[in-house]
Amino acid sequence: MIYVTGERLLPHQVRVAAFDTRWRGLDSYQVHAFLNQLADELDRLHRELTTANTEAERIRQALRQWQSRHTGCRYTDPDGALNNRWLR
Repeated sequence: MIYVTGERLLPHQVRVAAFDTRWRGLDSYQVHAFLNQLADELDRLHRELTTANTEAERIRQALRQWQSRHTGCRYTDPDGALNNRWLR
Protein backbone atom coordinates (compact mmCIF):
# COMPACT_ATOMS: atom_id res chain seq x y z
CA MET A 1 0.00 0.00 0.00
CA ILE A 2 1.24 3.48 -0.82
CA TYR A 3 0.89 6.12 1.84
CA VAL A 4 0.87 9.80 0.92
CA THR A 5 1.81 12.36 3.52
CA GLY A 6 -0.10 15.58 3.80
CA GLU A 7 -3.57 16.44 2.67
CA ARG A 8 -4.76 15.85 -0.86
CA LEU A 9 -6.27 18.59 -2.92
CA LEU A 10 -9.95 17.91 -3.55
CA PRO A 11 -12.03 19.12 -6.50
CA HIS A 12 -14.30 21.33 -4.40
CA GLN A 13 -11.23 23.10 -2.97
CA VAL A 14 -10.15 24.04 -6.48
CA ARG A 15 -13.64 25.19 -7.44
CA VAL A 16 -13.94 27.57 -4.47
CA ALA A 17 -10.38 28.94 -4.68
CA ALA A 18 -10.27 32.72 -4.60
CA PHE A 19 -7.45 35.02 -5.64
CA ASP A 20 -6.58 38.58 -4.81
CA THR A 21 -7.27 41.00 -7.61
CA ARG A 22 -4.61 43.40 -8.75
CA TRP A 23 -4.63 46.23 -11.14
CA ARG A 24 -4.08 44.72 -14.58
CA GLY A 25 -4.15 41.24 -13.08
CA LEU A 26 -5.16 37.97 -14.64
CA ASP A 27 -8.46 37.52 -16.44
CA SER A 28 -10.73 36.10 -13.77
CA TYR A 29 -12.85 34.23 -16.35
CA GLN A 30 -9.79 32.41 -17.68
CA VAL A 31 -8.61 31.61 -14.16
CA HIS A 32 -11.99 30.20 -13.14
CA ALA A 33 -12.35 28.25 -16.40
CA PHE A 34 -8.93 26.69 -15.80
CA LEU A 35 -9.76 25.93 -12.15
CA ASN A 36 -13.00 24.25 -13.21
CA GLN A 37 -11.11 22.16 -15.76
CA LEU A 38 -8.55 21.24 -13.10
CA ALA A 39 -11.30 20.35 -10.62
CA ASP A 40 -12.97 18.08 -13.20
CA GLU A 41 -9.66 16.32 -13.80
CA LEU A 42 -9.09 15.88 -10.06
CA ASP A 43 -12.60 14.50 -9.71
CA ARG A 44 -11.96 11.98 -12.51
CA LEU A 45 -8.64 10.94 -10.96
CA HIS A 46 -10.23 10.47 -7.53
CA ARG A 47 -12.90 8.22 -9.05
CA GLU A 48 -10.25 6.19 -10.88
CA LEU A 49 -8.19 5.89 -7.70
CA THR A 50 -11.20 4.67 -5.75
CA THR A 51 -11.98 2.12 -8.46
CA ALA A 52 -8.36 0.92 -8.57
CA ASN A 53 -8.17 0.59 -4.77
CA THR A 54 -11.44 -1.36 -4.70
CA GLU A 55 -10.22 -3.70 -7.44
CA ALA A 56 -6.85 -4.17 -5.71
CA GLU A 57 -8.59 -5.09 -2.44
CA ARG A 58 -10.84 -7.55 -4.27
CA ILE A 59 -7.78 -9.19 -5.85
CA ARG A 60 -5.95 -9.31 -2.48
CA GLN A 61 -8.92 -11.04 -0.86
CA ALA A 62 -9.21 -13.52 -3.73
CA LEU A 63 -5.49 -14.30 -3.47
CA ARG A 64 -5.78 -14.85 0.28
CA GLN A 65 -8.70 -17.21 -0.26
CA TRP A 66 -6.81 -19.09 -2.96
CA GLN A 67 -3.74 -19.37 -0.73
CA SER A 68 -5.88 -20.65 2.16
CA ARG A 69 -7.46 -23.32 -0.04
CA HIS A 70 -4.09 -24.45 -1.40
CA THR A 71 -1.85 -24.35 1.67
CA GLY A 72 -1.37 -28.13 1.75
CA CYS A 73 -1.28 -28.68 -1.99
CA ARG A 74 1.97 -29.93 -3.45
CA TYR A 75 2.38 -31.53 -6.84
CA THR A 76 4.36 -34.73 -6.78
CA ASP A 77 5.50 -36.29 -10.03
CA PRO A 78 4.86 -40.01 -9.46
CA ASP A 79 7.29 -41.34 -12.05
CA GLY A 80 9.72 -38.42 -12.30
CA ALA A 81 8.75 -37.77 -15.92
CA LEU A 82 9.04 -34.00 -15.57
CA ASN A 83 12.54 -34.16 -14.10
CA ASN A 84 13.74 -36.62 -16.76
CA ARG A 85 12.37 -34.46 -19.57
CA TRP A 86 14.44 -31.46 -18.45
CA LEU A 87 17.62 -33.51 -18.12
CA ARG A 88 17.65 -34.63 -21.74
